[in-house]
Amino acid sequence: MDKENTLYIDLKDGRVVIEMRPDLAPKHVAQIKKLARDGKYDGVVFHRVIDGFMAQTGDPDGTGMGGMGERLPAEFSKEPHGRGAVSMARTNDPNSARSQFFICFKDANFLDGQYTVWGKVTSGMEHVDKIKKGEPPANPDKMIKVQVAADAKD
Repeated sequence: MDKENTLYIDLKDGRVVIEMRPDLAPKHVAQIKKLARDGKYDGVVFHRVIDGFMAQTGDPDGTGMGGMGERLPAEFSKEPHGRGAVSMARTNDPNSARSQFFICFKDANFLDGQYTVWGKVTSGMEHVDKIKKGEPPANPDKMIKVQVAADAKD
């Protein structure tokens, strides 16, 4: 495991481990790591969780309209949006991703090549499956702590 390119997201049910892919999306991975290292993702809610599709987070406002960091140029690839894929949310502008991302519950291949995949869940998908559903959920779950594995104390 490359700890510099592994992300830990602690949820209420346990830890989710994401293998980040700088080979696919170097700018996106760099921004995610910077936000995680600055503690910006800690306590951020999953504001849009669609059963059988995906769980979206990364908006500090919790509304789906906010974001952190710079707008990133699209880094689309042929990497599929399968179960456990981690990809950036964006507006209709392909170059509008900032801090919001989503984790796919199931294959969502209709997104392939249109959103930037930057990682994949390697363990803890069972915890992702338990995130409260809703758009937005009535009492949303949050990312308790997000850290780059290289920096993790535990």
